[in-house]
Amino acid sequence: MQKLQVGDLTLKWLNGGDTFLDGGAMFGVVPKPLWSKKYPCNERNQIELRTDPILIQKEGINLLIDSGIGFGRLNEKQLRNFGVTEESKLEASLLQLGLTPADIDYVLMTHLHFDHASGLTLQTEEGRQPAFPQAKIIVSDIEWNEMRQPNIRSRNTYWAENWEAIVNQVIPFSQEYQVLEEIKMIHTGGHSQGHSIICIESKGEKALHFGDLMPTHAHQNPLWVLAYDDYPMDSIYAKEKWVKKVLEEEWWVTFYHDAQYRAIKWNKDGMILDSVIRE
Repeated sequence: MQKLQVGDLTLKWLNGGDTFLDGGAMFGVVPKPLWSKKYPCNERNQIELRTDPILIQKEGINLLIDSGIGFGRLNEKQLRNFGVTEESKLEASLLQLGLTPADIDYVLMTHLHFDHASGLTLQTEEGRQPAFPQAKIIVSDIEWNEMRQPNIRSRNTYWAENWEAIVNQVIPFSQEYQVLEEIKMIHTGGHSQGHSIICIESKGEKALHFGDLMPTHAHQNPLWVLAYDDYPMDSIYAKEKWVKKVLEEEWWVTFYHDAQYRAIKWNKDGMILDSVIRE
C-alpha cells in the first residue's frame, strides 16, 4: 500500500477498483498521437484508470477522498461498458490498516459521478445501507442538488442508489469547506458544475487533489480536458489557476485515476522532481 507524508498527514491509496475507458473521451479534442505518448492505450483505444480512494490520517481521524466503484454495484453490461477488470476491495484495504468502514470519520467527495460515488453505499439483506455509517460526507451543494435532480445528460452518472441511503450523512457546502485545519475543499466546477478540489497543507508542505480536473499526470496541460466535462471552459480556467500555483510552489499533486502515478511533484518547468509510482 503506497503512501505519502504531507507534514503531519499520512496519505494512503486504497484499492477502489480498476476501469478501462476510451482514451479519446478522456483527452477530448487532443489528438491520439499526442496523448498516447504520455499515457498508453490498449488495442481497443482504452486507457487504464484506477478508482482508488485516498485515506488521510491524522491523530486518530480518518478521511477518505472519494469512494471507489464499489463491489457488486454494477451489472454485467456496465462492467463491460466501463471496462471494469477489478471491483473495489476497500474493506480489505482498510482491514490491512486495522480499520473498518465504521472508522471513517469523513468522506470528501470531489463530485458524485458513479465511478467516484458507487462505494458510498452497499446492498444488504435489509436493503441499501451506507458503506461508511459514521462518516460525514462532504460535497458541494451544487453537486448534491444535481445528484438528486439530474438532467438528461447527467442522469447517466448520478444514480439514486448512490445517494438515497446517505441523505442524513451529507454536509453540502457553497464555495469552500474547512474540513480540518490542514484540509480544505474548494468548489471549481468544470468536470461537473459542482466539482471540487482538495487542498492539503501541513507543516509547510502542500498537496492538491485535482479530482477529475486532472485525472492523470498526462492531463497537466490546462487545455487537456475530458470530453466528459460538462463545462470544459470552467475546467480550463480552474486548471490554469491551480496548475500555475502547484508548479511555481512545487506542491504535490495526488491522483485518484492514474494507473502509473499516485502522486507527483513538478518544478516550475513541469519537470518531475519527485513522485510516488504505483506498484
